[in-house]
Amino acid sequence: QVQLVESGGDSVQAGTSLRLSCETSGFAFKLAYIGWFRQAPGKEREGVAAINADDTSTYAESVLGRFTISRDSARNSVYLQMNSLTPEDSAMYYCAARPLHWRGVGAGILPASDFEYWGQGTQVTVSS
Repeated sequence: QVQLVESGGDSVQAGTSLRLSCETSGFAFKLAYIGWFRQAPGKEREGVAAINADDTSTYAESVLGRFTISRDSARNSVYLQMNSLTPEDSAMYYCAARPLHWRGVGAGILPASDFEYWGQGTQVTVSS
């Protein structure tokens, strides 16, 4: 049974940091492409960051330089370090997995529709 469980969401002040975690099980994590997405009320789900099995990564322009995605194969987990948070970062954050997939970082984040597995999300709220 495939599971992706996000954690680390919180309500914070602008300018602060959060670290989101995504613990996975039930698929070959070491060969999977993992992404973080977010969705604010009334808006479409957008890709935030994604990472390949070889640790190459890509980011949305809106978070470049502030967010860092990483993975730990020993823990089958992916992390999203978010710094200098702004109210515009407020959203439900989801991690998603596409097993046996690799994507060139120049191609951007894989579209949400192409991911096979999703977590339930963790809420991030940033107040000014």
